[in-house]
Parts: sequence; structure tokens; C-alpha cells
Amino acid sequence: MKKIIKSRPFYWGFVLAVIAVVCLICYVVGKPLVEFASEPEKFRLWVDSNGIWGRLAYMGMMILQIIAAFLPGEPFEMVAGYAFGAVEGTILCLLASAIGSILVLLVVRKFGMRLVKVFFSDQQINSVKFLRSSPKRIILFTLIFALPGTPKDLLCYFAGITDIKLWILMLICSFGRIPAVITSTLGGDALGTQSYIYAIIVLAITVLLSLIGVLIFSKIKKNK
Repeated sequence: MKKIIKSRPFYWGFVLAVIAVVCLICYVVGKPLVEFASEPEKFRLWVDSNGIWGRLAYMGMMILQIIAAFLPGEPFEMVAGYAFGAVEGTILCLLASAIGSILVLLVVRKFGMRLVKVFFSDQQINSVKFLRSSPKRIILFTLIFALPGTPKDLLCYFAGITDIKLWILMLICSFGRIPAVITSTLGGDALGTQSYIYAIIVLAITVLLSLIGVLIFSKIKKNK
């Protein structure tokens, strides 16, 4: 049985099945979810009418976004702030992000680099390869993951192929999302309460922090 699982036809069959399932999910579920996120008022009404099930459905959206890494995460984070408020929206986002990140890490630890390449190009992977060999990789992972604007889905998938202990990666990939999630949910909450000046300020700060994060990330890459 182990020989069958390790065989190349089985592997590529599995990869193709994963791609097919993800594409199907994105077609059937992903597109409507993105449209939902672009109409936050409709989403808020839907959540209010579904109670706890609406919150669980939202968490499912976030988990799907992290696993299917090419779906945008920021719209869902802002919608959380709009629909649930800053505090509850942040908590739901972080819980879902933690679950999604842990699932990604477990699956990548099982199937390795070849699974990472299903979602990311060689160029993207090469841009973070220094995190695999650097003696300060835990510190670097923690710093880069905490910076707004960095490619967290790529980092989460790549983290799974490092030799860093799994429980450490789970903490980094879960709590490292806090700064970016908070700024997005605060912006969404401000829009939901029609505090437009506050929303503009929050969004401006978010963009600025993201630009700073991208610049720091670029500088770290150049020095490695």
C-alpha cells in the first residue's frame, strides 16, 4: 500500500484531484463569496438572519480563502468588521485564520514542496527560500508574518516545508496575522457605522503600514 501511495502516478493523480476540487470550489463557492464580500450590506443582512450559522459560514469562507491561497483575504476581513463589528469580527477572523493555517501546515508537512508548487510559482517560492536555511528563520518568520502587506498565504505554505517545529509554526501563522486583521476589521467597522472620516484614516494607515511592510520584506530578501 505504501508503495502505491509513494508512486508517481498516484501522486500526480492526487495533485490533479486537489486542483480539480479547488477549481470547483472556487467556481461554485469562491466567486459568489467574493461578490458577497463586495456587497457588505447584503452580507450583514444575511448574517443577521442566520445567527450562529452565519458566523460559522463566515469562518468557513476565511478557512477556504487560506487553503485556496489565490482567493483575496482582505475583502473578507473588512466584511467581518462591517458585519460583526471590530471586536467580534477580529475574533472570528483570527479563529478562522488559525484553523486554516493549521490545516495548511499539516497538509504541507504530509506532501511537501510539490504541493506548495500547486499553488505558487517557482519565482514566488524562490523569493522566500532564505527562510528555510537561515539560522534566524524563526525570528524572521515571526517578523515577516507580523508585517502587514507580506504574502502570508505563501509564507504559511512555505513554512510547512521547513524544519521548524510544527507547534511554533502554528503559533506564528495564527498570531502573526493579528496586525493585518485588526487594521482591516477596524476599517470595515468604521464603514459599517458610517464613520467615513475614521474609515479613511484607518484605511490610509493600513495602506501605509502595508507599504512599509513590503519595503521591509524586500530589504530582508536583498540582504539574504
